[in-house]
Amino acid sequence: MTRLTIDVDYLCEQLRNLLSIHSPTGYTDTIVRYVTEELERLGLEPELTRRGAIRAIWRGARRRGARAIITHVDTLGAQVKQIKENGRLELLPIGHWSARFAEGARVTIYTEKGSFPGTVLPLKASGHTFNDGVDELPVGWQYVELRIDALTWSREDTMDLGIDIGDYVAFDPQPEFLDNGFIVSRHLDDKAGVAIALAALQALKRVEARTPVDTHWLFTISEEVGVGASAIVTPEIASMVTIDNGTSAPGQNSSEFGVTIGMADQSGPFDYHLTKKMVDLCREHDIRFQKDIFRHYRSDSASALEAGHDVRTALIAFGVDASHGYERIHAHALRSVAELTTAYVTSPLEIQRDIQEVSDLEGFTEQPTEAAEQPDETEKMPDRN
Repeated sequence: MTRLTIDVDYLCEQLRNLLSIHSPTGYTDTIVRYVTEELERLGLEPELTRRGAIRAIWRGARRRGARAIITHVDTLGAQVKQIKENGRLELLPIGHWSARFAEGARVTIYTEKGSFPGTVLPLKASGHTFNDGVDELPVGWQYVELRIDALTWSREDTMDLGIDIGDYVAFDPQPEFLDNGFIVSRHLDDKAGVAIALAALQALKRVEARTPVDTHWLFTISEEVGVGASAIVTPEIASMVTIDNGTSAPGQNSSEFGVTIGMADQSGPFDYHLTKKMVDLCREHDIRFQKDIFRHYRSDSASALEAGHDVRTALIAFGVDASHGYERIHAHALRSVAELTTAYVTSPLEIQRDIQEVSDLEGFTEQPTEAAEQPDETEKMPDRN
């Protein structure tokens, strides 16, 4: 099949909508409802786990040996750790991220009695009062507090509002969609991945694409705390491709343009054959790509393998500058990853043996072991005469 056209306007519209819904891990019901309804609008019949992870199956020519595309709807956030004597809140982060990126953020506190706006501030927030002490304050969650925009100046005042320990704190994304294609926002990890998956599905639906096997479109709700795909992968799934962010930072090979193909993360290498297939598809369909390895990163793939699922895994990423901070991506990468996603789910099934969970050696894969051809070294030798 030729490379499918991705509706970038639809992709960005979905990203805007997703970013407008707060969804820190543990507080994801609203975004689960939104994604489920959009999948239904696209003609699928999604089903939910007890806690809200989503599975929607695009039917192919065969049930077994299915493929999966997986993203996550949850984001970083925080919970109320303590209510301080001054009425402000001590925070515990949800997910792994630095308080450096929490300072100055506008937030919403979700309580049983309703929500409240506020701002996360360093303990020394006034230069007119603390002078150089503002700059000398260390970075860490114990050095910030949440100022609630309500009439409260004591612990009792705050508790009277209905705010309590364990309440969720969602950080406002403050998205900007620029005319040059850049998108700046918090929580692009992994709401951009969710938007990519929806745009890929829309492209498949538009041409009524046929796939060799079922494709399970999975949306998890607790990736940021490491749980991710541990409980949503079913036995018929043979291979799973994660769509998530690639860190375009110094020392990395990721880019905000094209597809970044993950070769390994902190949990180890991704599947050799599935990863090679991603590279081959990029070459075949003229999709810009680069490879990268992430030492301080894991995704839904890791949680699936750790849970004992015997599936091939790969990671295709959109490059993110300042991941888990004030993130920036480019629409070119989003479109490229969506193009690769459609190319993958419509591509032939090469490893027929994967249809069975367990089988014998017949049809088992082979990795290259032959020595590579090299140019005649004598032609490179300098003339000593």
